[in-house]
Amino acid sequence: MFKSFLAGLLIVISLVVSSCSTGVSGLQSYVNTSKGYEFLYPNGWIPVNLGTSARRTVDVVFRDLVERTENLSVIINEVPDGKTLEDLGSPSEVGYRLLKVINNTPETEREAEFIRAEARESKDKQYYLLEYEENLPEQGERHNIASVAVSRGKIFTFNLSTPQKRWDTVKDSFEVAVKSFTVR
Repeated sequence: MFKSFLAGLLIVISLVVSSCSTGVSGLQSYVNTSKGYEFLYPNGWIPVNLGTSARRTVDVVFRDLVERTENLSVIINEVPDGKTLEDLGSPSEVGYRLLKVINNTPETEREAEFIRAEARESKDKQYYLLEYEENLPEQGERHNIASVAVSRGKIFTFNLSTPQKRWDTVKDSFEVAVKSFTVR
């Protein structure tokens, strides 16, 4: 009888814990086994067809079905043989280099401001978390949060972007999503 009670209690606890985590995050999983990365993304987001004209470095893009300018992307680029993320610089150095690329994009007049950078480790891989605010002439103020990692001779950048006015609403789920990004 005690074993039955204990088994029932464990089932109830596991259901409560799993339903709490699902309800809080509201995220679903995306896995790309061929490229070796995975992440969580918000419910209600759909993949964007990149077609053949998309830059080859952009691997995947998702956007919100309702707030169409809210999106995420994974960009993959080559790094020199044997280089690690730490070899490319500290989180702040990598963040400022990315900021320089954003501000020097010729096709748009972007102004971006670097907010924070931090390092985290997961499953023996180093990740840099970067946060920016930017002002785009056509879209106004936006908030971006990214995770950067190096694996198998490639640098992976997972970026989430939203209008600044929505940042407070989506911040928690974006933080969970960006920290969920992992590479093999």
